[in-house]
Amino acid sequence: MKTNSIRGLLAAALALALALPVTAQTPDLDAIKARGVLKVGVKVDVPKFGYKDAGTGVVDGFEIDLARIIATKILGDPKKIDVQAVTAKTRGPLLDNGEIDLVIATFTITEERKKSYNFSDPYFTDGVGLLVKTAKGFKGLKDLDGKRIGVAQSATTKKALQAVGDAQGLKFEFAEFNSYPEIKAALDSGRVDAFSVDGAILAGYKDASTSYLPDRFAPQDYGIASKLGNDGLAKLVSDTVKALKASGELDKLVAKWELK
Repeated sequence: MKTNSIRGLLAAALALALALPVTAQTPDLDAIKARGVLKVGVKVDVPKFGYKDAGTGVVDGFEIDLARIIATKILGDPKKIDVQAVTAKTRGPLLDNGEIDLVIATFTITEERKKSYNFSDPYFTDGVGLLVKTAKGFKGLKDLDGKRIGVAQSATTKKALQAVGDAQGLKFEFAEFNSYPEIKAALDSGRVDAFSVDGAILAGYKDASTSYLPDRFAPQDYGIASKLGNDGLAKLVSDTVKALKASGELDKLVAKWELK
């Protein structure tokens, strides 16, 4: 996609954010406005969602665009965001202690998590996938019976695969890692037999030596999370996501980042 077209897509989404009705002032929104910056926890190791360029140090992706749109709605400027790198293990605690206002970091909505955080409507839906070394000859999940699978700490992946394994009478050994690059390194070195996470995340780590297994499990709905009690912020975020969906701008952003 041409650069001008990409800029046009984001500009249209930012214009839509500004056109949304103004949310009533609340203490949580007032605090962000007084600070002058929206603090957002994002992934920096998931290509196309949130990824840090090693050369420039710039973090960009689909979820960074969403952060820009919300910052525009609150502060009138897409540049007024402070992005902080989070992992599946750290994103919840950083939100809990107030170091960040929002988590936009491939955070799957679950009933259990709704007890701890506010979530927007889903902005992307994926499913758990598996990446393996092609030379191993694995063809499906059953071939991983008794094998070791690498997953991210505190992610929903392990639970999803355990449920599928239990239903099919399969046993897996799990190795939990702090980051996706660590899991990929473990796969390359043979310390795990498969790398499992949501399919769109796996896409950033596939190379000439690896293949996807055809199996996909447990639909994963990603939502923007905020701290319970921050009702003004939660409503603004929810309204913004709904408006992006209704206008078609969300689909355009998905296409921009080639997520489907």
